[in-house]
Amino acid sequence: MSLETNINAEIKTAMLGKKEADLRALRAIKAAILLAKTAEGSTGELTEADESKLLQKLAKQRKDSLEIFRQQNREDLAKKEEEELEVIERFLPKQMTEDELRVALTDIIASVGAASPADMGKVMGAATKQLAGKADGKAISAMVKELLK
Repeated sequence: MSLETNINAEIKTAMLGKKEADLRALRAIKAAILLAKTAEGSTGELTEADESKLLQKLAKQRKDSLEIFRQQNREDLAKKEEEELEVIERFLPKQMTEDELRVALTDIIASVGAASPADMGKVMGAATKQLAGKADGKAISAMVKELLK
């Protein structure tokens, strides 16, 4: 079942259950899907990888907004972002734990032959391809810096 079909079904369920926070997030996902499908140069269909990237982008936007709202002591807005983030994360693939990420990055560093922080670019290139959708870019970057010290 495609993400769009899944989202439409979830929207109906949220409407019947009068779940305002879920509905807000689901409509944001649906809008992003429609924008991606009608974007210039688009074929009108989204692959599973495209759907994953789209969801990651939406989650990252919510996390960034959440951080800003918390810094500005706007808990009312932060709460909305947090609710939407929880809904978006239900559709994302399971994220790697810190230990799993460390093991995967250690293997990547060995395969690339990186030895110093100067090799971070090589490692990040390989890591972002292999771990796409499984780990956050910031977490990957921080772990690579730590491992290359």
